[in-house]
Amino acid sequence: MIDEKNLSGPATPFVLERRETAGGRCTRSQKRQHKGKNGIMGASYDTNSARLELAVTDKGDELNENMEKAEAVQGRPKTLIEAKKWMLEKLAAKVHPMNLVSQEDGERLIDLLKGLDGASWAAVWGDAGDEARNAADRAKANGDDQQASRLYMKSSGFYFMGRFPSPNHPDKERCAQAERETYVQAGAYWDNPVERIAIPFQGRAGEGTELVFLLRRPKHVKRPPVVVMWGGVDAWKEQMTAACEAFLAVGVATISMDNAGTGESPVKGVQDAERQFLPVFEWAAQQPDLDAEKVGILGRSFGGYWATKLAHLHPARIAAAVNWGGGAHYMFQPDWVEASRYPDSYLMELVETRQRMLGATTDQEYIAFFSRLSLVDQGLLDMPCSPLLLVNGKNDKQCPIADLHLLTEHGSPKTVRLFPGGHMGNTPKTLPTIVQWLSTHVKNKKEAA
Repeated sequence: MIDEKNLSGPATPFVLERRETAGGRCTRSQKRQHKGKNGIMGASYDTNSARLELAVTDKGDELNENMEKAEAVQGRPKTLIEAKKWMLEKLAAKVHPMNLVSQEDGERLIDLLKGLDGASWAAVWGDAGDEARNAADRAKANGDDQQASRLYMKSSGFYFMGRFPSPNHPDKERCAQAERETYVQAGAYWDNPVERIAIPFQGRAGEGTELVFLLRRPKHVKRPPVVVMWGGVDAWKEQMTAACEAFLAVGVATISMDNAGTGESPVKGVQDAERQFLPVFEWAAQQPDLDAEKVGILGRSFGGYWATKLAHLHPARIAAAVNWGGGAHYMFQPDWVEASRYPDSYLMELVETRQRMLGATTDQEYIAFFSRLSLVDQGLLDMPCSPLLLVNGKNDKQCPIADLHLLTEHGSPKTVRLFPGGHMGNTPKTLPTIVQWLSTHVKNKKEAA
């Protein structure tokens, strides 16, 4: 079941404390509240700890315990030892970014890491990717398709780690390219094969000239509806496999593409980067074997921002949208940018990865480029929008929960589901909840129109 906007209900056991400020300014040690150009007020948080003020009505002990754990290494970069411990925890839990690596391989390769710099990092993961890729090539030559697919996917996982969180070094760039190639090679053998498609893109000077995306179709479904999905700053189209499989299982075709400013995206994360998604929607609508006059969209992490913006700007093209852990306004304010530089929920180089996505080359540009993304300042939040599901973890330190509450207070009614934990609220129920909601909307879009 999906819980609607009643944020004080059982599935969302807290509400944000709201308070007015006199004069709109306060010191960094005070609680801070941002006000956009349109006068929209929101929840407050402490900029020293990046902790939202919560009036906890249930599960308070669990919430505090999660916060204390998340703050173990907060506010500074992790050391190599701390990073290794973090990776081992993610490896054991089989969650991003370690979910594509086996326990045995992960422990061995993490132990080999001599540094977090690009060359040291890419050497370990890239060599492992090369070894698995060579083995996959041999299996393919021997006609062992099942083994070849398994090994290509294994190598793609290693290469993903080699370029993680972004290819800001030549050796990591090599891994990024190899990741893309081996993923498509692995997917060619799947029951619902991966089809790599490139279409022209009419960009501006200095932008790319094509859009690349990965199409997968469910078997035995004539003209299936379509969900277009993308990730955040470090999870690219090749990391959408689990979500694709879940939608394919319920008869929905999937298109995975790169978020603006990442992977093979032709644009940086500029204010109007929604331009890059529209040609993909149009392409899908033109395919006679797809029911895609209106598509569903799913934006993960930072990508949830673009899903929200597109739902407000182009409701005629979008059957329904999901913002899974993305921001809207408060995320882009200077105080939150400062407070979220080194969240414990992120391994390393979050600022550098965001800068690369935005096209920023200095810290001043990073802050300024983030600020211009505010949907409040763009005047969009009171516009009608497509059905919109907002999903996140209650203790997110990368994207403020205040943005979720802000969206519920403006424009069309929204659907909300909060889960325990931090960024994106990854639990065994999170993805199934999203798939059930979004697949229902894309299948019933004609009735809902």
